[in-house]
Amino acid sequence: MKIGILQTGLAPAELAAQSGEYPEMFADLLKGHGFDFASWAVVNGDFPSGPEAADGWLITGSRHGAYDDLPWIAPLEELIRGIVAQERPLVGVCFGHQIMAQALGGKVEKFKGGWSVGPTHYTFGTDTVTLNAWHQDQVTELPPGAKVIGHSDFCPFAALHYPGRAISVQPHPEYDDGFIKGLIDFRGRGVVPDEQLNAATGALGTPLDRAAMAAQFAHFFKTKELA
Repeated sequence: MKIGILQTGLAPAELAAQSGEYPEMFADLLKGHGFDFASWAVVNGDFPSGPEAADGWLITGSRHGAYDDLPWIAPLEELIRGIVAQERPLVGVCFGHQIMAQALGGKVEKFKGGWSVGPTHYTFGTDTVTLNAWHQDQVTELPPGAKVIGHSDFCPFAALHYPGRAISVQPHPEYDDGFIKGLIDFRGRGVVPDEQLNAATGALGTPLDRAAMAAQFAHFFKTKELA
């Protein structure tokens, strides 16, 4: 099965040499599940020919906002609607989660309550899932037909399910602690309050459910159903 990765942001240069760019990080997260990967840097205007260019799709995170006036946002939204119309499985992460919601009729805003950074606990049904977060923007209005499957006190729409079509999550299962530490050092200072960055640094080492979320993504790609 070929998974097309739509790259909507660039990893910090200080981290990319070790971690790879976001498509490589997701390919590593999903290794062992039997997928082949292709990627398009839509952030640089590189788009696939259409939804049929891959069997399933994944949209990465980005430092940009879904509401930003950028030339690639509208074409990406159109591509998202095309993928959904063709019922090809679609997964979105962070910015991907947000742009999917916006493209399908929801709303995304810069959250007045500030940032979520580092290991964060989310409720998925009766389970607590811990993943690294790095965001201020949030989905604030649900698209028609979207179901909330994960939330936290800070982020009520942290994971969405579009039955038979898509799932998306606000946190970053592709981010390990080393990458979060790099974001704190190279992108966080002067943007996120120091007290919050220091707390996130202190929480590094908290066990993360990255493999479980990767398995959920893989299951959805293969079946278009939740695990």
